[in-house]
Formats: sequence, structure tokens, C-alpha cells
Amino acid sequence: MTLLKNNLKKILILFFLIFTNSYSYAQNTDEIFVGNENAKVKIKIYSSYTCPHCANFHNSVYPKLIKEYASKDLIKFTFVDFPLDIAALNASKIVRCATKESSILLIDEIYKNQSIWSAGDKIQQINSNLFLIGNKFNLSNEKLSNCLKDKKLEDKILNDRLEGQKKYSINSTPTIIINEKKYEGNASFEDLSKEILKILK
Repeated sequence: MTLLKNNLKKILILFFLIFTNSYSYAQNTDEIFVGNENAKVKIKIYSSYTCPHCANFHNSVYPKLIKEYASKDLIKFTFVDFPLDIAALNASKIVRCATKESSILLIDEIYKNQSIWSAGDKIQQINSNLFLIGNKFNLSNEKLSNCLKDKKLEDKILNDRLEGQKKYSINSTPTIIINEKKYEGNASFEDLSKEILKILK
């Protein structure tokens, strides 16, 4: 009877962890991508949320790629975290606090308002700014706070950064990888389209 009670107690604790924010805030540790998972053209972008060049690419080039290719299931476009500072690392954590369905929209919002949320003098102010963005996607301050404290999630983000750096010799952001080859050209829509069409032929 004592053994049964102990096992029941363990099961109840497990269910408590699963169905409370203390467990669920790190739910999105899978790939964040747009498009067809089985597409012939697979594009990965290593970027930092505080990088102005990354914001420019996301706001001007990325929407064209999605409209022209991802919406037609011709590419798989994957976001890979490559934080250059603590503010970018925290933004990456905030994105992964969101559900898979809303993470892309959250990325859009973070890049669109980069100059606003990243303008704080102290990391506490920057975090507060990020929380305001997260709140728009039904993320509570409690959940966001827990997410920022999540060591496992932090390790995942930093390990992705380290692996990308080793595999592709990344030294700047954004860095674009097309079918496992580092793209060295100008990251304009026109130039990327040429590379995509070469593969699709």
C-alpha cells in the first residue's frame, strides 16, 4: 500500500509539472521553419535578434521569399538562433516561449520593433520591452520570466550557435545556408532567387 501511494504521488507530481507553466514554457525546442519540410530547397538563416542587418533582411527580403517560394511549398526556410549578446539571447528565449503556431509571428514582431525594444540601457529594461511584445501573443510575465531562467533552453540555443559556427565557420549575421552550403553572395531577393531556381530546375 505504501509503494502504491508513493507511485501515485510521483504520477500526480508529473502531471502537475506537465500542465503548469513551470514545465511548458520550454515547449518549443524544435525547428522553427516556414514552408515545406520536404522541399528540395532547404534554407537556414543564422541570425541575431539585435543585429540590424538581420532585421533588414527579415523585413525586406524574407517576406518576398515566403510569398514567392514557401507559400508554394518550394522551400523550407528555417530560423536558427545565433545570439550576439545577452539581449538577443533573451529574445531567442522569448520566441521559444511561444507556441509553434505563433513563434513566426513573434519573430516578425521582434524584428519589426528591433530599434524600440533593444534601446534600453540595462538588460532589465530590454527584458521588460520584450515582455510587452510577448504579452501580445498571450505569454504571461510569469511564463516569460520562467523562460528566461530556463537553463536547458539556454543551452539549446547556445549549442545551436556553437554547432553552426563550427560547421559553417559563421563569423557574421545573417548567414544563409542553402542545402547545407554557405551562401557567400549578396543576400538580396534577386540573388537568392537565382540560387533557388538553379536547384529547382
